[in-house]
This record gives sequence, C-alpha cells and structure tokens, in this order.
Amino acid sequence: MDPILFYCYDAYCGWCYGFSPVMKKLAAENPQLQIEVLSGGMILPEEPVHISATAAYIAKAYHTVEEHTGIKFGEDYLWHVKNPELSDWYPNSEKPAIALCIYKEFYPGRQVAFAADLQYALHSEGRDLTDDEAYRHLLEKYSIQPETFYEKLHSETYKEQAYYEFQLCKQLQVTGYPAVLLQVSETRFHLLARGYTDYETLAARLKTAMADQT
Repeated sequence: MDPILFYCYDAYCGWCYGFSPVMKKLAAENPQLQIEVLSGGMILPEEPVHISATAAYIAKAYHTVEEHTGIKFGEDYLWHVKNPELSDWYPNSEKPAIALCIYKEFYPGRQVAFAADLQYALHSEGRDLTDDEAYRHLLEKYSIQPETFYEKLHSETYKEQAYYEFQLCKQLQVTGYPAVLLQVSETRFHLLARGYTDYETLAARLKTAMADQT
C-alpha cells in the first residue's frame, strides 16, 4: 500500500491552530503524499457548556501557544475569552467535524488547507463554529454550492462520518492534539508528532519513516 499520513486535529484545539502552518508546509512540500485529516471530537458535551467554563484556562494558555508557535490569536476570538459573561458561545466540535467530512468529498487533496481555514475562522476571525453562517465565506472560497453544503451539514450521513473519525482517532490511540501518524502497511504506523512539533523535526521524522517501509 502507499503510505498515508493521518493528521488528527480538532477545530477547537489552540495547539492545532498553532500547528496548522507546519502542516500546510508539509503538505506543500510533499504533494505526492496522501494526507487524511481526522477530527478528534475534543469537545462533545452531552449538554451545551458555555465558554465561561474554559475561558480562564484559555486566557492563560493562548500566550503559551503564541510563544511556542509564532501564531497569533485574533482579538475577535479573544473577546469571548476575556468577556465570557457577555459571550453566547457554547463550543462543540461536532459541526466543524461534519463540515470537514463534506469538504473532503469535494476536495480530498486539500484537507489540510480547509482544516487550517476552519481554525483561522475560529481563532483569528472569531467565528462561532456552531453557527451555520460561520462556514459561508469558505463555501465561496472553495466554490461549493451553499444549498448543497447546508443540506449535507444537517444530514445524518455526514454526522455519522464525523463520529466515525472520532472513533478512528481513539483506535489510533490518539489522546491529545495535534497528532501525526504515518501508515506504511496494514498494521504498521509511525508516530511522527504528539503535540506541537516544529516543521524541521516533523519533516525529518517523515523522511525517516518513509525510508522504513519494509
């Protein structure tokens, strides 16, 4: 089998947002490599949980992500973190995961770019990914018909696909995000990244793993 690179991420994961430039560069430098982006389902509450539950943690953690990765969080996103009592956000990983499944059907070779765009929409532009309208600007960018997209967004088919990805991440024994694994045979996987990893380190690990396809 040809190697497959699995990138396990979550749209709400700040470290994944910081990692997205690394993955975009890796994809650009390895156009021949099949890359599958899998949503991990990091935030799946049984009942909606307001952002105030995590705002204090995020308010400290985002500084660490910026320092380590060089990424910047947008003021429109940070407003909700700094003013949780005024925010109407109830973070949930389900809808962006469904959106990614739909997108992959249209552009299977550009999954990394779309995942990065989802994260930018949230963490920089401050779009609420539980709101259908948060995706409209991306439909225009990628020439996807809104009627088609929104019909799929509310269908059980793509919801099931999203939950299948959540389970697949568990089967791959991913316990945190981001994570990158290279599958080189039916039973052989190389763990290339667990948590944020800089490009040079990731590229070197990929090169070593690709050489070990026996």
